[in-house]
Amino acid sequence: MDTEMENRGLLRFLTCGSVDDGKSTLIGRLLHDSKAILADTLQAIESTSTRRGLEALDLSLLTDGLQAEREQGITIDVAYRYFSTGRRKYIIADAPGHEQYTRNMVTAASTAQLAILLVDARKGLQTQTRRHARLVSMLGIQHQVVAINKMDLVDHDRAVFERIRDDYLDFAERAGMTGVRFVPMSALRGDMVVERGTGLGWYDGPTLMDILESVPVSAATDAQPLRFPVQWVCRPQEADNPDLHDYRGFMGRIESGRIAPGDAVCVLPSGVRTTVEAIHVGGEPRATASAGQSVTLLLRDDVDVSRGDMIVSPDTMPQGLRQISADLCWLSDTPLDRARTYLIRHTTREVRAKLMAIDHRLDVNTLEQMPGDRLSMNDIARVRFKLAQPVFADPYASDRATGAFVVIDESTFNTVGAGMIVQDEAADD
Repeated sequence: MDTEMENRGLLRFLTCGSVDDGKSTLIGRLLHDSKAILADTLQAIESTSTRRGLEALDLSLLTDGLQAEREQGITIDVAYRYFSTGRRKYIIADAPGHEQYTRNMVTAASTAQLAILLVDARKGLQTQTRRHARLVSMLGIQHQVVAINKMDLVDHDRAVFERIRDDYLDFAERAGMTGVRFVPMSALRGDMVVERGTGLGWYDGPTLMDILESVPVSAATDAQPLRFPVQWVCRPQEADNPDLHDYRGFMGRIESGRIAPGDAVCVLPSGVRTTVEAIHVGGEPRATASAGQSVTLLLRDDVDVSRGDMIVSPDTMPQGLRQISADLCWLSDTPLDRARTYLIRHTTREVRAKLMAIDHRLDVNTLEQMPGDRLSMNDIARVRFKLAQPVFADPYASDRATGAFVVIDESTFNTVGAGMIVQDEAADD
């Protein structure tokens, strides 16, 4: 592989939009036309399609992997697929379109770098289309492609494409979204997915695959301040190995920044400063490590560190927050209860929290900020929480990992909300 291809790296993207807009079929077409389907998998799809009495391959079966999904004809969970071309590797997440599964879409979007938002050319923008678009923007996804699908069912009419494009641009402008790209296509026939096809000759822009292969993937997290939430403290109990008697490693994933032996670090919440003695990956020493890597850190001093602590750069430390203001997507069919105490899980740290206020609720159709005293499933709102102990956070716009949190029901331990911190309040040293 040449240097240009190698530098394009891994791209994580998701497909989203309203139900039946063709998300699973689009992913199947991407995999099929890029020659990323194994022969036995293709044979199984052909067999299933024939058994259903279909004339063509049902490419949606590539992502509708659960038997329940196949029987119901809907995608009820996030389906992940992995493939590569000659230019880069991909991880695809197919998010369900039904409104009651918005929570699954939030999960898929949390790590995505690009979102493909599908729109049925016959229907135009739907409520769920707008909801997903707003979530994509809130979740900080760098790149957004609006794929206006099923153009074959509107006679490949350019006017239909332009009308939907203009409607979306009007919505995006009011929502403060920029940099959106548009592609007309037919996922069923393959027009403008990987190959250009024959039905959309009036469109002279790139195919979807052209965009996926050329979109830049930012490595900005490497340049950000060090954020290392401690997930586990490793103390091997091997008395017959004297080299391990004093071994104390702190395991976790580097969420942002870079680190090397000899670097000065600060442990939060204690505020104790020390130096990195060594970095291990899979038991082997490393000269450096960066964002996205799971590592074990050994510190030079005997410092008290526990799960939920955070090791950071002493020059650019996050604030310790006992109050947070955040955009919250409510994911539970049980409404948010002001009288209850919830758990907030932020990186590897869990704290108890009480709702202080709902500043406003967002109408996803008009983008109007509405007053609200309660949140129901799939509502999006600006809220404020008061925390029993501080969390060490950055605004979500600065760092997606340390600016995000989930809300957990104390009684069921179900995840009931997903939040993005929008500003720092009541910071504690």
